[in-house]
Amino acid sequence: MRKLTILLAILGLALLTGCTAWFGAGSVMKAIVSIGFVGFMATVVAQLAVDAILGLAWHAACRDIPLVQLTVSRMIRDAAASCLPFSQLGGMVLGIRATCSSDLFAGRKGRHVDGGEAACANLVDITTEVMGQILFILTAVLCLVAHQQSSPFARPVIIGLVLLSLGIGGFIYTQRHGGDLLKRVGRKLGHNMATQWQDAMLSSADSIQERFDAIWSHPGRIIQGAVLHYVGWLGSAATIWVAYYFLGAHLSFSGAVAIEGVACGIMSVSFLVPAGLGVQEAAYIALGSAFGIAPSVSLGLSLLRRGRELVIGIPMLLLWQGMEMRALRRKEGVPPPAGGTTASAAAPVTVHEPHDPTRK
Repeated sequence: MRKLTILLAILGLALLTGCTAWFGAGSVMKAIVSIGFVGFMATVVAQLAVDAILGLAWHAACRDIPLVQLTVSRMIRDAAASCLPFSQLGGMVLGIRATCSSDLFAGRKGRHVDGGEAACANLVDITTEVMGQILFILTAVLCLVAHQQSSPFARPVIIGLVLLSLGIGGFIYTQRHGGDLLKRVGRKLGHNMATQWQDAMLSSADSIQERFDAIWSHPGRIIQGAVLHYVGWLGSAATIWVAYYFLGAHLSFSGAVAIEGVACGIMSVSFLVPAGLGVQEAAYIALGSAFGIAPSVSLGLSLLRRGRELVIGIPMLLLWQGMEMRALRRKEGVPPPAGGTTASAAAPVTVHEPHDPTRK
């Protein structure tokens, strides 16, 4: 898997370089410079607003964890997927790790979350996000068909949407019955594993299933999280509309929804490609051309989006590194438990002999 990820990253960089050379580095840089500092910061502020909505969506489904903690953990998860040479799965691992710790937060705004609870919370958030994403892609296809009835993107995106819906259905079923499936596997392998390993596997399955059941026992919260994620996806389309506006391209909001939604569907299929290198650029160029936008402008938009991700993502990753270092120092400073001191560390003990009256 690691070799495949590296290969896809190299191919994505090659495609990005090829697109820049094909459409002219000068025209691309002109499109980037034309947005100006004000326009670039407007896209950053718009993305921060979207991040706040995504935090609210996560908290709607998982209300036992504080809102600020979930919002920051979500931003760290996204930063790992967009700024580091990881696939979306790598960002998921860092997101779980960030959710586990409350060292990012002062006072009572955060609490410690164990690994099982953090993994369940992240999986539920991804589930509600994909549910909102399906509705958003469907909206984007409708906007695209309304603009261009014979669009070549409509049919493959709809096919991908059906496959995505089937996948999320299986994902939900796994969360509802995953503990039972894991217990069945543990019992079937019981003759081939040590007793303590089997007991640990069965107990962890019960614990994970209890956490999933506690979350899914409130379907209204799941629906609320999916709806807020849909609003967040519409917000991401709004950031694209703002960027195109400052780049001088005339695009309606429905057009921005069509471009962002269909591009989102294309990038979902290529989730193994780190940061969607090359895939994002090709999607924006092709979809922008359908709305009469010059390829150099769409390529400049994609590069601006990556610059925005770096401006937001790098501070979040530095914050996460600081959190990990603080947790490590705190762990090293914890005194040993009672009764666990060694003989060398123990205080000297003076033994008093009984008094002998014959001795002077």
